[in-house]
Order: sequence, then structure tokens, then C-alpha cells
Amino acid sequence: MEEVDNKALVVATSDREDFISAGPFHLSVVDWDNENHRRSVAASLVAGVYILERDRQENRNAQHALAPLWWEFFNFRLIRHLVDDVDHSIFGAVYEYELKTSPQSNNSDKGIPHYIIAFRGTLTQKGSVTRDIELDLHLVQHGLHNTTRTRMAIQAVRDVVASSQNRNVWLAGHSLGAAMAILAGKEMAIMGTFLESFFFNPPFFSAPLESIKDERVKHGIRIAGSVITAGLAFAMSVKKPQQKSRSVETFSSLSSWVPNIYVHPGDHICSEYIGYFQHREKMEKLGVGAIEKLATQHSLGGLMMTAFGKQAEPSHLLPSACLTINMAHAIDLKKAHALQQWWKPESEVNFKTQAFLYS
Repeated sequence: MEEVDNKALVVATSDREDFISAGPFHLSVVDWDNENHRRSVAASLVAGVYILERDRQENRNAQHALAPLWWEFFNFRLIRHLVDDVDHSIFGAVYEYELKTSPQSNNSDKGIPHYIIAFRGTLTQKGSVTRDIELDLHLVQHGLHNTTRTRMAIQAVRDVVASSQNRNVWLAGHSLGAAMAILAGKEMAIMGTFLESFFFNPPFFSAPLESIKDERVKHGIRIAGSVITAGLAFAMSVKKPQQKSRSVETFSSLSSWVPNIYVHPGDHICSEYIGYFQHREKMEKLGVGAIEKLATQHSLGGLMMTAFGKQAEPSHLLPSACLTINMAHAIDLKKAHALQQWWKPESEVNFKTQAFLYS
């Protein structure tokens, strides 16, 4: 009986990792001006990183590897994979678009990305789970930027941009990988390079207020949180005015960068992005936008760590974004956090998109 169960598990895992079974095989032709197609391609190449690592763990050689079709179907080739220095797991990949005639693409479209840099999130298999959870803990403590994996990710993005000769570069990531991608994107934006970015289910660590059904209660809690955060930030800036000046300048320098963020209301890991951006608009309408403008640049956790002398970098804080919410009902957290939801055919999705620009 145990042998049968194990075989069933292997088949189920292979089905989820096989592009033809689980990927957007319906995209026989990619319209690079179509936002749904662009999102699906970006998500697929992030999936390719997950499966690259699964190929490594399962010792699947080139003949049996499942990862390549996830990028080859869209006419990309893998030019580099990024390996963690601690557990030697593959956590990222750099893809290059192959400029040749292909039935899957329209080469005349200027929107085609020349390079895509993608990062995976946490894997629960024993070959990577220990290191991934360690990084998740760093993320919770606003210290992900100090880890060697993140530094490697940022350096890889710098290298690709430097060698791209002003060609189109995309940045993509899911979950933990999205948090790393955000940090890399911020670094480039501060330097004046605004990368086309796709962040799927990026972590936003806060109380899950989106699960509260009463809008008045939820809004009241958010107002109280904004007042407390803004007050604490102001008090700390009085003590360290130079630090406040740098923080404001850094946040403002990111305002022209508008990354694409994809979240599901049922995913408590990322759902607070909904309230983070929508609450800012509500505070503006109430005439107290100045309070929220200060609060939106800080997190209580980050402020507390800074107060205790620790360098904190909350990866989730962004001034501008194009936020896409999956309005479809999710049965459980696992499905609400899944990467697969972002490459479904247009006929099967119910997405709501809104741009939030910081001024």
C-alpha cells in the first residue's frame, strides 16, 4: 500500500512540474502587448527556477529534466543559474530571448524582454527547506538584505543590466523570491534604472486585516496604525534628522518605478498590499494624507529594530505599484499563494488591476 501511495505522489509531483500538464500551454502565440500574456510568461519563467532546483534534487539529467520547456516554449534560453552559497540550491536564473523566427512569438514587437531575471520562493523539500526557512526568518525580521543569497541576487541583476546595452530587462519573483527581487529592483531604481517587474505573492508581514469583513472596523484599525507608525517615525526623526532625510530621499527616488504586484485576498502572506495602497487613497480623501505619507514609508517592526540599533530594510514598502488582485475564491491558503494562478487563460481568471502612484 505504501508503495502505491509513493508512486501516486511521484506522478502528482511530475504533473505539477511538467509544462504541458501544468503550464500555459495555451499561449501558442505570445502577444507582448497583452498584459495577460506578459504576466503568464514572467510567472512561467519563475516556475522554471523552482523546477530547475527540483531537477537538481531529483537528479533528473538533461534527458529527463522538466525545467527547460518552461522557458524554451517562449523562445528563451537559460544563460545562468544562481546557486546559494550555503546549501548549493538553485534560487534564481537569468534567461535570454533568442532572436529568431518562432511560432510562439512576434519578434517585431519592441516589448519583448531581452533578458528576464527570475527568483523562486521557498521549497519544502529537504534539499532546500532549511536554508529557505532561515531566509524567511530574516525576511520577517527585515534583515533579508543582509543575507548572502540576496547580495548574490542583487549583484546578478546589476551585472545583467550593465551588460544589456540598454535592452529590455525584466525582473520577476514569487514569494521569498519576490521579496529578493523587490530589493534588487529598489537598488536599481535608486540608481535611476527602472526595470519592468513582476512580483507574485510578495510577502507583506502585518496583521491579516484583509480578513476582517467589516470595512469600518478595518479602516479604523488602519487609521490607528497609521497614526502610531507616523508618530513613532516622527519621534525618531527628531533624534536622528540625517537618517530621516536619507529615508525620505530614498523612498521618493523609488516613486517613478511602478512594479507589477500580484496578490490574492485569501493569501495572508501578501494580502496586506491591498490595504497598504488602498488605505493611502482613503487617507488622502479624509484630508490626512500627510500622516499616511509618512506612515507608508515605515513599518512598526522596522522602526522598532532601528530603535534597538539594528539595520532594518522592510522589503515590502513601495511608493508606487500596479496592483493586480485575483478576485477568484481560493479554497485554502496554499492555492491562494500558488504561482500557478497567474498563468491561467484569460477566460478562467477574474483579475482587478489598479495603479497607485506616489506623489
